[in-house]
Order: sequence, then structure tokens, then C-alpha cells
Amino acid sequence: MKKGKKLRVAGGIIALVTLFFLCLPTYMRNALIHWYPDISDTYLFDSHAVTKADTCWEWPVAPDYNTYVLDSTDRAFLAEWGTVAFLVIQEDSILYEAYWEDWTPQTLSNIFSATKSIVGILIGIAYDEGYIGSLDDKVGKYLPEFQKGKKSKITIRNLLTMSSGLNWDEAYTALFSKTTQAYYGDEIRKLVMSLEAVEEAGKKYSYKSGDTQLLSFVLEAATGQTISAYAEEKLWKPMQACNDALWNLDKKGGDEKSYCCFNSTARDIARFARLMLHKGNWNGKQLVSEAYLQEAMSPAAYLENEFGDGPLDYYGFQIWIMHYRGMQFPAFRGLGGQYLFAIPQKNAIVVRFGHKRSELYEREKTVDMDGYLDIAFKILARNE
Repeated sequence: MKKGKKLRVAGGIIALVTLFFLCLPTYMRNALIHWYPDISDTYLFDSHAVTKADTCWEWPVAPDYNTYVLDSTDRAFLAEWGTVAFLVIQEDSILYEAYWEDWTPQTLSNIFSATKSIVGILIGIAYDEGYIGSLDDKVGKYLPEFQKGKKSKITIRNLLTMSSGLNWDEAYTALFSKTTQAYYGDEIRKLVMSLEAVEEAGKKYSYKSGDTQLLSFVLEAATGQTISAYAEEKLWKPMQACNDALWNLDKKGGDEKSYCCFNSTARDIARFARLMLHKGNWNGKQLVSEAYLQEAMSPAAYLENEFGDGPLDYYGFQIWIMHYRGMQFPAFRGLGGQYLFAIPQKNAIVVRFGHKRSELYEREKTVDMDGYLDIAFKILARNE
């Protein structure tokens, strides 16, 4: 084949591929360009700012702050999973704090599905304030799209406990999945409103990001505020955050991606653990009722677990329940290993941000999770 003909054929192939790419839906084009979500996606999307407090409350540092030296095994473990921030806090003081790569105490990171736990707390505040009449209200009371058919039976409690029975597929790596469409697309409201009930609600736990996204639309309908505005007013400013947070949107002027995309510093995200340790109270002000928070941090044991071998013992109202060394305590968890642990047995908090987590599971936990706690407990033991 002559050189000119080869060039024309190659050009034609490139043109066809380009045309095919341009004809794909927006979310598919974005997914193919960026391929996999990362904590550095903070500025990839439009956002609403969640404005910091006028006067911030700084974490005190302990007298022996950062005197603990990680051994080579623990350093290698943190490096293996691309850790960028690791904090251990006890008695309201920072014992240990380390950052890697370009991260600093002021760097915002996407906490991914750890965002879900924030949504769960905000629902509790709206319930406390009377915007939501009952956790057993039908979702259709707030969202007209859920007033007919099997969807009409779904309650707010079902969404909180991931037991809606809706047809959501939870996969970031699958190009055609609803989660990929939600993350990279620009019509998240349309996406979740079109979901169908395929199983009976209130029977079995099944993790679905769509359930959380629907909770934010319930909150918006009930309060008349966007979830980012409500979070700023009811949590971020009252918790005296020191940095603005960002809540990513599906498009400019669009809806918050409430199932995933709250962006914060490690120090500021630790405030949520402090709030849980203090039973919803922040420096004398009750931000969310102790009764609601206690239920949120307790397993929804009236549901069957995802393994089909017993009651649910590891998930409450959008908050995970961690089982570690015979202890049970609440945790926020996000894609790539964004972890926040509130450990009342030690009056301690552990924050870990990073690029990846293990893909191996021991039932509901990825196998890396205990490793971060093992390191934290070594640091805590030195302080005892």
C-alpha cells in the first residue's frame, strides 16, 4: 500500500473514532478521559462552597505531638496504599499528623462515599427540626416521582439503611454503570428519579449510592435549601471549620453529588468524629440530637445483611459500624480508602486519606482498614 493511501486510511480511522467518541454521552466521554476517580478530582467539577466559620476552632496539639516515629513496616504499609494524610487525635488534641506528596493541613481531598455519613447526619438535623415528620415517611411525600407503583412504598428509613430495593448498580469501573454515570454525568437528578424498585424495601441491606442521592433531594424538598447550604448552616459553621469545603456538582448550577463528593481537609473532616464522640454536641451546642445519632451509629439489625447469613451488624443510618479487637465504633468510609474512625473506647479519632485501598474484603471490610487502626493504636498506646 502506498504511503499516501496508508495516511488516508489512518486519517479515516481516526476520524471515525473521533466521531464515535463525540457521539457518546457526556458521562462516557468524561469516564474515558479520566478513567478512574481520585482524591485529586476536587477541582475537576463545578462546586458549591461550604463556607468556613467566621472564627475557627483549631485542634490543639498534644505535648508529645509528632514525637512518635513510625517503624519501617508501618511506613511501608502507608506508602503501599498511597496514603497522603494520616492523623491520630486523642482527648481533643492531635497526637500524630503526617502528610505525603503535595498534601498539607490545608489541602482539600474528595472524601468520596464518606460523604454519605454527612448526609445521614443532616437528615437527622432536618428530622430534629421538624422538616421531616418521621423517618418512616414515604419518600413520595417529598418527591412526586416516588408516589406511584412499588416505589411509593419506600421510606426515608429505607434510604438511610440502604434497603430501598432500587435497581442501582454500584461500580465505578464499569463504563455503563449508574455509579459511573452519576460521577461523570450531568443529570444526576434525572438518573436517580428514574430508578425502579426491583426488591421489597426494608428487608435487606444492599449498598446503593442512589439511596444517598435521593436522601439529599428529600432534604432539599423538606428544607427548601440545597444540601451544601444546609450543611454550611447546620454543621460546618457550627463546628467552627477552619477551611471552606467544596461540594462537587453534576454541572454548573446543578445538583450536589451528595453520595460522594464532599471535599475537605483532614483536620476539618475530623470534626465529624468529634461530634460523634460528643454525642452530637459541639462545645455546648447540640447540633444533632443524641437519640438520632445513637440510632445512626447502631447497626440496623432488623435488616438481613448482604451475605444472607444473618442480621446486619455493620451499618446504621449512612454510617458504618467498625468491628476491631472486640470493639465496635462508627466510621466514615470512601472510595480509595478515605477513612474516619471515632473510637469512644479511647476517646480517639483516626483520619486516613489516600489514593487507593485493598480490593480484598473480609466480609464487609477491606483488608487494609485494620492496618491503619493497628498503627493508630500503637501511637495511642504510647500516650497511655
